[in-house]
Amino acid sequence: MWAEPLRGWRRVQALTQRTKFDRAGQVKQLLTVDYPNAETVVLVMDNLNTHGIALLYEAFEPGEAFALAQRLEIHHTPKHGSWLNISEIELSALSRQCLDRRISDLATLNTELAA
Repeated sequence: MWAEPLRGWRRVQALTQRTKFDRAGQVKQLLTVDYPNAETVVLVMDNLNTHGIALLYEAFEPGEAFALAQRLEIHHTPKHGSWLNISEIELSALSRQCLDRRISDLATLNTELAA
């Protein structure tokens, strides 16, 4: 999940798995599709092991990884402060709005998340 609350924007996508390579692809999409003209994108994230710059260097060629990493400014929330995590708040809102029932397949889930 990516969210920019002051702009009223969020992008949520459910994947079949959650690996560091999936995360790297999501970061690349954020920088090249969602914010292609931004010099710097500030990310506030929790301390999950897939939330770091190193994953870019594992997923992409060094030049591409460096170019992506140079555009990021990363801030981590405190380890015991998930209530500070905007994504947690967004997920709570999604749970109340559309995730309060069983959704049988990934395509339907992503349609619901996009809505």
